[in-house]
Amino acid sequence: VQLQASGGGLVQAGGSLRLSCAASGRTFSRYNMGWFRQAPGKEREFVAAIRWDVVSTYYSDSVKGRFIVSRDNAKNMVLLQMNSLKPEDTAVYYCAAGNSRSRPWPKVDWAYWGQGTLVTVSS
Repeated sequence: VQLQASGGGLVQAGGSLRLSCAASGRTFSRYNMGWFRQAPGKEREFVAAIRWDVVSTYYSDSVKGRFIVSRDNAKNMVLLQMNSLKPEDTAVYYCAAGNSRSRPWPKVDWAYWGQGTLVTVSS
């Protein structure tokens, strides 16, 4: 699976932005999909994930209630709608694909990563 994230940019605090991740490969619908981010000087952190069957989603506490992850298996696409953005959301955002064969959802073994897209939230 090859992944390509897009949609990053500069937005004011309180604003919204939608990230997209396009996936190649016919097996996209079999993978759990996730979003991660890495702020300058910090380690990469988990943001959100959606299960392969679209039934379940999972969020970090820092974005719960503000971000929404969704996917369209017919279009091999996963989206991250980011609302009420804060300056601390500034980071490079990455999409990832993985499976939960070795451990139960929402734990995922992330196997594929896309290039990042930069989100900058100004105060």
